[in-house]
Amino acid sequence: MLMQGFRSQTIETSGARIMARVAGDGPPLLLLHGYPQTHVMWHPVAPALAEHFTVVCTDLRGYGDSDKPPSDASHAPYSKRAMAGDQVEVMAALGFRQFYVAGHDRGARVVHRMALDHPDVVRKAAVLDIIPTWDVFERADKAFATAYYHWFFLIQSDGLPEHLIGLDPEYYLRDKLRRWSRLPGAFDERAVQEYLRCFRTPEVIHASCEDYRAAAGIDLDHDSEDLGVRLTCPLLALWGERGFVGRMYDVPVIWGHRALDVTAEPIDCGHFLVEEQPLQTLRAMKAFFGVP
Repeated sequence: MLMQGFRSQTIETSGARIMARVAGDGPPLLLLHGYPQTHVMWHPVAPALAEHFTVVCTDLRGYGDSDKPPSDASHAPYSKRAMAGDQVEVMAALGFRQFYVAGHDRGARVVHRMALDHPDVVRKAAVLDIIPTWDVFERADKAFATAYYHWFFLIQSDGLPEHLIGLDPEYYLRDKLRRWSRLPGAFDERAVQEYLRCFRTPEVIHASCEDYRAAAGIDLDHDSEDLGVRLTCPLLALWGERGFVGRMYDVPVIWGHRALDVTAEPIDCGHFLVEEQPLQTLRAMKAFFGVP
């Protein structure tokens, strides 16, 4: 019901089967979710965007109803490069060789890598409530470790985070939504139930840990190789001014070092822009992607 009007399909890529929801008619716009959610996080804005775009919402590999492929010691199967490759193949299978893309949280990190690896594919990109991964680790301090402790918890080895989260995944997920949001009542319980349906499975818990392990390893290797590369596509950076990103980072300046053409705008909320402030977020996205 939350994604009414969107058709579902599973698309086979070279690395994973990706679940996609598609609606609308117009320029293609890919929407990527964050942790610990699924594509359903876009439900407050996706139908309105589908009035102007062909909107494609997917579950990242390892999340939701997409495949959770086996990992390895390098965590490469959960690198942002691998995740971005999935999404480029999804859009190609739908007939889109070029497209707009927006991502929140982990999805935004996939968007950043996608725009670096596939500059001929990404026409415009939007990143919601992040700074680049390399900058996160370079600037990490006590405040970051306190607010985003999960960055260091989830990368622990030998199944430690998987075991502890698995003991009570609902408590863990609801605690994340509570801690990172600033506007009470922002989350539709139907969406939360969908997040829980997927996140409480051992496969998703493990795959999401692999996502963070990759971020602390192979993703940093890839990012270090591209430190001097600036995105050539127009970039929209939105962030929650009441959240950690808004309090701790000069978002426009940081992204200005990574892209040639940056539009930056704060949103009056915490981390979950789409669900906390859907109208503000929708307005900013429509203006950037070309809808009056």
